[in-house]
Amino acid sequence: MRILFLDLDSMAPWHLGCYGYHRNTSPNIDRIAKEGVRFSNYYTSDAPCFPSRTSLMTGQFGIRNGLVGHGGTAASLRHEGVSRSFKDRLSFESMPAFIRSSGLRTALISPFGERHSAWHFYAGFNEVYDTGDNGMESAEEVTPTVLDWIKRNGASDDWFLYVNYWDPHTPYRAPESFGNPFADDPLPAWINENVLEKHKKKVGPHSVHEINMYDNQTYAKYPRNPGEIADMDGMRKMIDGYDCGVRFMDDHLGMVFEALRSQGVMDDLVVIITADHGENMGELAIYGEHGTADQGTCRIPMIIRWPDRVQPGVREGLHYHLDLLPTLAEMLGSKPAESWDGESYAASLTGETDEGRNYLVVSQMAHVCQRSVRFDNWLYMRTYHDGYHLFDKEMLFDLESDPLEFNNIASIRPDIVKQAVYYLMEWHDERMASMTCDVDPMWTVIREGGPFHAKGFLKDYVKRLEATGRGDAVPELMRRHPSEFANNEKKTAFSKAIIEQHIKKLQAEGRHDELEELMRRHPQIAEMMVKK
Repeated sequence: MRILFLDLDSMAPWHLGCYGYHRNTSPNIDRIAKEGVRFSNYYTSDAPCFPSRTSLMTGQFGIRNGLVGHGGTAASLRHEGVSRSFKDRLSFESMPAFIRSSGLRTALISPFGERHSAWHFYAGFNEVYDTGDNGMESAEEVTPTVLDWIKRNGASDDWFLYVNYWDPHTPYRAPESFGNPFADDPLPAWINENVLEKHKKKVGPHSVHEINMYDNQTYAKYPRNPGEIADMDGMRKMIDGYDCGVRFMDDHLGMVFEALRSQGVMDDLVVIITADHGENMGELAIYGEHGTADQGTCRIPMIIRWPDRVQPGVREGLHYHLDLLPTLAEMLGSKPAESWDGESYAASLTGETDEGRNYLVVSQMAHVCQRSVRFDNWLYMRTYHDGYHLFDKEMLFDLESDPLEFNNIASIRPDIVKQAVYYLMEWHDERMASMTCDVDPMWTVIREGGPFHAKGFLKDYVKRLEATGRGDAVPELMRRHPSEFANNEKKTAFSKAIIEQHIKKLQAEGRHDELEELMRRHPQIAEMMVKK
């Protein structure tokens, strides 16, 4: 048996032809999809990169393995403690270790372990090839290593090859020589000037004003990656940049598949194509980021081609990516590990059923602190730390009519909100009961100052909000995140100066209604004006 596992970083499924995209971004992936099973409702349990791949490799939710962030205590796996034996569980129960125990030689081509100091990512691989640029690689830097490995090993029996490609990840890096095959293609139908004008009011990292997270800086090395989206030309540059990355990567996948054909092994090769997370391209008015627990970030592609074993077609059931481990165990005739949280969907692969889970809970703790519930056609999002986006605490979206999450209908569908909260609490109770530790790592993140990518940026960011006509958001940001401003006298003075500047601006522009509303919501502003 031979298995090729393709991990395509930041690959949003709806930008693939086999998932219905109108642009020809993925002809080689699409051909594999026609020969296998394509899952429509497949999600990472924990986003973004580091938590997602850790959950995939350990088979455990982040709340259980402890790794949910990109820094601080919650960016490390929990120790096994007194139950640890001569070797830890990763030696036997991680995905590559388990596959290795099934008789396959395991190889990894990826820089991911070094990118995040994710050394547990390597557990169970016989061979590791670090492509050397910490996840900033373009496909032409990855493919030669893949082709060399295939040339030396492809015709041998019983191997598992895991390959990382990074081209859909910001900054978009397809070489200029690749051109733009989508220059004459229309943008996605939902993108228009009215949407852009609405999105210009958005506050938070990776809004149209700050594609570079908190500013509009650009880099000569990455000309496809815009610093901001000021008009429809900028929008086209954004979408085309991402799609060119996908197509450039797909072309290189075509080279890999052709090399396998030349070795005579493509006909019976198992091919698994997936991602660590998606990429927001307008969902929640966020672009070029994977920093929320929403559909844009957490829905991922999953395509499995398994000749003579799977029944090709589309499956609609709800599944987590960590369900892959027990699925592989069943397909390989092995017993799943007791430590895994996943549920096998082997019956969906073989065509016996299309059933999935009743609901999913997906989490994000690196950019915001959110947990969301996905069930029926609903996405319920609960925000614990907004990462400076000013999200409502509760958000509800009908994904059937609003797949891009434009309209929060939580206030008009309290019945659905209550159902979602019940599911969330049920999930949390079950997860906490399964753990030897009584700490939810989400609260570790919050107690340590908040998500890693939302630490220490607010002071400078409020200046940018003022400069881009969004200063009316500053008082609310200060109310939600007082510690960012009030840690010392200097910050306090800065906060008052910002507020005073904004008040003067409202007065000078005759925006008295807005000033009165600010004073109503924030009595401390009224007190400040009285004192002056």
